[in-house]
Amino acid sequence: MKRPKGIVIAIDGPAGSGKSTVAKLLAKRLGYLYVDTGAMYRCVAFKALRLGMDINDEVMMSHLAQMTDIALQPQNDGSVRVLLDGEDVTEAIRTPEISEASSVVSAHRGVREALTEKQKLMADQGGVVMEGRDVQTVVVPDAEVKIFLTATLEERAKRRWLELKQREIEANYEQVLQELKERDERDSTRSIAPLRKAPDAIEIDTTNMTIDEVVDKIVELALTVKKSLAEC
Repeated sequence: MKRPKGIVIAIDGPAGSGKSTVAKLLAKRLGYLYVDTGAMYRCVAFKALRLGMDINDEVMMSHLAQMTDIALQPQNDGSVRVLLDGEDVTEAIRTPEISEASSVVSAHRGVREALTEKQKLMADQGGVVMEGRDVQTVVVPDAEVKIFLTATLEERAKRRWLELKQREIEANYEQVLQELKERDERDSTRSIAPLRKAPDAIEIDTTNMTIDEVVDKIVELALTVKKSLAEC
C-alpha cells in the first residue's frame, strides 16, 4: 500500500511499558503524526461517565462511540491535543478513574469496531506513529514497523506512580502495582482485542533502558525500513 506521507509505525505493549512517551518522542523525531488510540477509548469512557451512563452496557457504549467526534490535533512541540466533540480533554482523560473505565469500555466489540474505523482512516496516508492495543494485529496489520514494548511489572508500576505524582495526583505505589497486575490479567485474557504481540513485531524490553535509548533504537529501525522500501 502506497502511503504518501511516509510509513506507519505501530507500537503496543502492557500498561506502563512506555508506549505513550516513546511514541510521542518518536513522532516528533520523524516529523510524523502521533496517534494515541488509547486516548480515543478514554474519550468514550470520559463522556459516558460524565453523562452517567453504564460503561458495562455494550450496546449503549457502542452507539456512544459511533456518535462521538474525536480529533487529535498536532502541536508545534510534537505533542497532540485531544478534542472530544470540540472540547479539549487532553488532561481530563488521564486520571486513574478514566484509565479503569476505558479498560472496561475498550473491551466492547462494538466500541472497538467504531473506533478502529476512525483509526484506519488516520493511518491510510502514512506518516504516523500509532500507539495502543491491537494496532499491530487489527488496526494496521500492514504497518511497516511493529514494536512491542515490555518491562517488569515493578518497573511499570514505578513509572506509573511517578507519572501520577508529577501530575499531583495522589497515589500509593502498592495500589498502583496491584491495579497494573489486575489490568495485565484483564487485558491479556479478554476475548476482544487481548494484549498480544504480533508475530512479526520486534520486542524491546525497556526495563533497563532510558527513553532516549528506546527512541534511538526505533528511529534506526524505521529509517532502515524506509530506506529499504525506497530501494524496492
